[in-house]
Amino acid sequence: MNVLFVCLGNICRSPMAEGVLKKLLKENGIQENWNIDSCGTAAYHVGEPPDPRTLVTAKENGIILNHKGRRFQKVDWEKFDVIFAMDHSNFSNVLALKPESADLKKLQLIRKWDNERSSLDVPDPYYGNDEGFREVWQILYQSLGNWLGNIHKKTLTKNIR
Repeated sequence: MNVLFVCLGNICRSPMAEGVLKKLLKENGIQENWNIDSCGTAAYHVGEPPDPRTLVTAKENGIILNHKGRRFQKVDWEKFDVIFAMDHSNFSNVLALKPESADLKKLQLIRKWDNERSSLDVPDPYYGNDEGFREVWQILYQSLGNWLGNIHKKTLTKNIR
């Protein structure tokens, strides 16, 4: 399965989501045949590594992120089976680049899968402190655990949220 995560600059939320999903897949021994990537809808950080606070949060959770920022492209609609937007703004930006033939069902807000959500938007931790990055990790872990549990109901070996 090909999964793409999209936020604004591709240095905080979306690379973190990429790491969370890879961690969940590995923990459950189902990492084969998955292509996971992330990108941003703005070109602010193209070619740059994730924010240092993203890297620290990922490392605290056993993940080493090796990613360089890139911008969402229209061709991503064809390359990916699922496109997760981090918030309504990025959802709209991705939708604006949708080819007529692309399946709109591919695009969803990631927090749709968070049972404890107060909003459908994953907060952007960029202008905050380290705690905001940890909060985003928890949101993504909860959301992706629920999503993965939903699509692999009978094949998972570990308890996914």
